[in-house]
Amino acid sequence: MKSKEIITKILESADIKINGDRSWDIKVLDERVYDRVLSQGTLGLGESYMDNWWECEELDEGVNKLFRFGNPAIIDKNLSTLFHVLKSKTLNLQTKSRAKQVAENHYDLGNDLYTSFLDPYMQYSCGYFKNTEDLEIAQKQKMDLICKKLDIRAGEKVLDIGCGWGGLARYMSENYGANITGITISKEQAEYAKKFTEDFSVNIELMDYRNLSGKFDKVVSVGMLEHVGYKNYRQIFEIVKEHIKDDGLFLLHTIGNNESATMSGTWIEKYIFPNSMLPSQKQLTSSWEGLFVMEDWHNFGQYYDFTLMAWYKNFVKAWPNLKEKYGERFYRMFRFYLLSSAGLFRARNIHLWQIVLSPKGVLGGYESVR
Repeated sequence: MKSKEIITKILESADIKINGDRSWDIKVLDERVYDRVLSQGTLGLGESYMDNWWECEELDEGVNKLFRFGNPAIIDKNLSTLFHVLKSKTLNLQTKSRAKQVAENHYDLGNDLYTSFLDPYMQYSCGYFKNTEDLEIAQKQKMDLICKKLDIRAGEKVLDIGCGWGGLARYMSENYGANITGITISKEQAEYAKKFTEDFSVNIELMDYRNLSGKFDKVVSVGMLEHVGYKNYRQIFEIVKEHIKDDGLFLLHTIGNNESATMSGTWIEKYIFPNSMLPSQKQLTSSWEGLFVMEDWHNFGQYYDFTLMAWYKNFVKAWPNLKEKYGERFYRMFRFYLLSSAGLFRARNIHLWQIVLSPKGVLGGYESVR
């Protein structure tokens, strides 16, 4: 069967037509796209979009339909993807030196880019859109939800692993009176975070989590575990256990996968998050077994769809001021990243989990917060 016939069949199973007239249909602009996608999988799919070989007006909905109703797995059955899988199984792709690659390639792209589409607290993670459609409100609700789940109190020492641009650290100190230590491996983030939190009880360190010292009442990590890698899951939970008090709480906020894997898709790994992967429930629970008691598990991945669409709207609005610096191919790359991710969350292919863990178990039981 020719590559065009295979791709057409996959798309038709998800009610997507090639050169159809609906907003989620695919417009093929270069016939070479079929061979490229079938031979290179998600890498070929994303790169051919960046090269303007195909178009989709409502890309997010197209991806939603493809993963909700279709069978796209066949496109990743190729030698390119097989090599990537073997590499992820045989090597530790998230060592200290390799961990810096995601900071250099993504988080250090430029604060002008991220301030253009994120909320004022620079939250580059899922907002909590309960009873609101406003991104800024949703992000404040997310941060407040974290504080309430951790039962943060004035004067407590809180560790923020992967603190980003310092928004959550500032919020916890500003609204709950806690003393925050935030760590990140991104130079751009650390520089911004230090300025953003300078009037609060916040200490920002440019540091890998494997170099931690001290004891903390509470520990939080938002959107960082996706860069840790399955070979290091046990280690990071052991490190948190070492640095949290026996009566403390640890909140883990992470994107999650329906199935256990050892790598991300080849396109997103190359262009967005090098050496990244999404954990499964099984990978997480086996990694903290014997170290923590699981007190609460909250899935609100549906809100990541809303978050990403809000980011995309802001990004498009800001693009005229960014275009000269970043260029048209970057625009198509970032559009593909934001909208395809929204579609995956909409399809319930991936999720957002907030998990509360305790070292010894909360006496009398933990009261879940929603």
